[in-house]
Amino acid sequence: MPDQESHAGPAWHEIVCATLKANDVRLVTYVPDNVLKPLINAVHADSYFTAFVTTREEEAVGIVAGAWMAGLRGIVLMQTSGFATLANVLASLPVAFQIPVLLMVSERGVLGEFNLGQAMVARTMRPVLDSLAMVNHTITRFDELEFILDRSIKQAAATRAPACFILSPMLTGGKVFKA
Repeated sequence: MPDQESHAGPAWHEIVCATLKANDVRLVTYVPDNVLKPLINAVHADSYFTAFVTTREEEAVGIVAGAWMAGLRGIVLMQTSGFATLANVLASLPVAFQIPVLLMVSERGVLGEFNLGQAMVARTMRPVLDSLAMVNHTITRFDELEFILDRSIKQAAATRAPACFILSPMLTGGKVFKA
């Protein structure tokens, strides 16, 4: 059962928005995703954020990397399958040049996923992140969401290292599949 059903406090996307604000993360680039839709809608509705869609994940990473170099903190939102396109851009830009690009990935390919492509990327995403020595956290519970985001954003900025947050369906409810 997803944590939201037993959670009485703010929704996961409200916690994310508040934590991004607390860490002065104003730029949000994304490739559309149904699981992240509540977060995407929330950042568009809040004038604090500059949020816009990109055509590809590599483009979103490049924009956020450039923003960080110009003094504007940003984050890239995507789903698991979009991560499959990023190994080269991560290795050659934020990792190589110590740019604290933040990624937030809605985890697909697990817990009943029907799409083989999503499942394959889900199995390779963490090993790719680990091979790049990129800090990554899979967030499954409300009681850990704010703490992990807050501390990891601070660490990314302080150490000039990119970080990835994988949002488990246990947190977000994931994609709803028809029986």
